[in-house]
Amino acid sequence: MVGINKINVQYNDRKLFRDVSFQVKPGEKLGLVGSNGAGKSTLLKIIVGEVSPHSGNISTPKDFSMGYLPQELPLHDGRTVWEEAETALASIQETQRKLDAINTQLAEREDYESDGYLQLIEELNHYTERFNMMGGYTYHARLERILQGLGFRPADFERQTTEFSGGWRMRIELAKLLLAQHDLLLLDEPTNHLDIESILWLETFLEEYEGGIVMVSHDRTFLDHITNRTVEIVNGTIYDYPVPYSKFVALREERRQLQKQEQKNQEKEIKHTEQLIEKFRYKANKASFAQSLIKKLDKMERIEIDDEDSKVMHFQFPPAPRSGKVVVKGEDLSKRYGDKTVFQRAHLEINRQENVAFVGQNGQGKSTLVKIITQALPHGGHLTLGHNVQIGYYAQEQAKTWTAAKPSWKPSRRPPQKISANAPAITSALSSSAEKT
Repeated sequence: MVGINKINVQYNDRKLFRDVSFQVKPGEKLGLVGSNGAGKSTLLKIIVGEVSPHSGNISTPKDFSMGYLPQELPLHDGRTVWEEAETALASIQETQRKLDAINTQLAEREDYESDGYLQLIEELNHYTERFNMMGGYTYHARLERILQGLGFRPADFERQTTEFSGGWRMRIELAKLLLAQHDLLLLDEPTNHLDIESILWLETFLEEYEGGIVMVSHDRTFLDHITNRTVEIVNGTIYDYPVPYSKFVALREERRQLQKQEQKNQEKEIKHTEQLIEKFRYKANKASFAQSLIKKLDKMERIEIDDEDSKVMHFQFPPAPRSGKVVVKGEDLSKRYGDKTVFQRAHLEINRQENVAFVGQNGQGKSTLVKIITQALPHGGHLTLGHNVQIGYYAQEQAKTWTAAKPSWKPSRRPPQKISANAPAITSALSSSAEKT
């Protein structure tokens, strides 16, 4: 059991936490929610010990282990995917080394009746039992299952981590965390770098996880499927609900409606009291009564309605010039990176006012196809933009994006062609040998 005991944190005039206290029981799966800036990530850092509160403490049992996945992690070079994932198993590997050393000594010694030999036998039994309890005989299978669940293929295991993008390397860090079998997992937006299939796999894994979980996520469905308890941070304090996210939303609305009614009743009481004060404060025989009413008002704790995160981002695109009916047409498109075929013989047509989604596993070529459309990548086949078409492009890593206005290669300038309106909307053959860099 982990205890969060009267945590207080203040930055300048803002109190981030005010006497925040709750407990996480063994095996409990808790969702930590609240508006942006409420302190969710900070609270995770306090629990794991990366940030110290101004007062209060975190209590944990003896030999209790916690694993923490922040939104951003330092990435390590110089190892393969498999070797980097194995670093999470340092205690198992150390126990294996001790077993190997004991077995070597037993093979070399012949004083079978000596105290030293019997001591080695006892140590062998001790470390064998410990190795078994730690999952030493099954960790290779678990490691393979976790890596494949997060989207890695067996062929990727021996590739250097530097060959992968930042999102894929974050998956390696997540694999290390899941492999270590901690008593409590602290997860800050664990689905940020995952595709749909990996999210579904992680969801199942966490549902079956025997340890406790405290998780921050904006994926409401993911929260709802995994958690059985919701803790909301509001105005520096918390509200604790023993229900998953969707039920919490309904209970939170009931709480706010009750607060509104209580606030309304309090305002009526305050107004009535102020009227009595004004009526009696100048009468000598009622002055003491008026003063008692004034003190009553001063001591009254005003009811506040909890903040509701209703902030919405608003933006507007400037009017675009009217384009031709066919916006983009691709014929026999293909893309290779060295020996790896991302896709080939792909045909697509996008018409004006159509909203098209490219879906598929990570690495299947979705972003590559978008970059080809923006003329930011060389490719095989022919791509034609329709009449008067202008492209706006927002990439996953916007700061590193090649702009369509200045492509890194010189695209062919085929003149727009007349395109049949009955052409198929999109058909493509995407290779399973996907790009992951």
